[in-house]
Amino acid sequence: MLKQFLWVILPYVVLTIFIGGHIWRYQYDQFGWTSKSSEVLEKKQLRLGSLLFHWGILFVFIGHVMGILIPEAVYETMGISEEAYHLIALAGGIPAGLAALIGLIILTRRRIAVKRVRVTSSRGDWIALFFLAIVILTGLFSTLLNIDSNGFDYRTTIGPWFRGVLMFRPNPAYMEQVPIWFQIHIIAALGIFAVWPFTRLVHVFSLPLRYLRRNYVVYRKRMPKQAEQPNSIH
Repeated sequence: MLKQFLWVILPYVVLTIFIGGHIWRYQYDQFGWTSKSSEVLEKKQLRLGSLLFHWGILFVFIGHVMGILIPEAVYETMGISEEAYHLIALAGGIPAGLAALIGLIILTRRRIAVKRVRVTSSRGDWIALFFLAIVILTGLFSTLLNIDSNGFDYRTTIGPWFRGVLMFRPNPAYMEQVPIWFQIHIIAALGIFAVWPFTRLVHVFSLPLRYLRRNYVVYRKRMPKQAEQPNSIH
């Protein structure tokens, strides 16, 4: 029953929340459709952390597309052996994952240590950071555990399961032998997509490639001014 829920029902629940949440957010909170940059509050750590995190995540995403969405047979027809693919995945995945992790640590430390940033942080910011940390840590840990080319092959298990979900033909049997760290990684990723529409992560769909080089949008929280007291007449 749990297997059926995690690998058949949950992905579609998350997909429904993801799509419906974005529609709702766009209809009722277009002003909030931004990363709400706090550069004006602290600049140095923001630039370094943001650069490392965003470029790291971009290459991690490309690696996931190559490993999960593209079937293993495609690489075989291209003459790329399993060993060669494994080396390419490690050479690209580990540096990208480390860059994303270091960037996330810098951004999290900044959000905690800089008081002006901390007081402007929303609950959604902390939830997004929590899920991102779990996804990146479990992803790196799973990769390091699987550094041997004779280890677990996600292209013949997680890959077919994920493609089946996208084609509305999920087969939970593919996930039976998947190591626990990979399972936690996937569940945490589903958690990110579930909360995505309700956090600042929605800014990814504005102009994702241009965002990597854009100037930051300054966002500050203003305290309401106290009403001026009328001058008393004596």
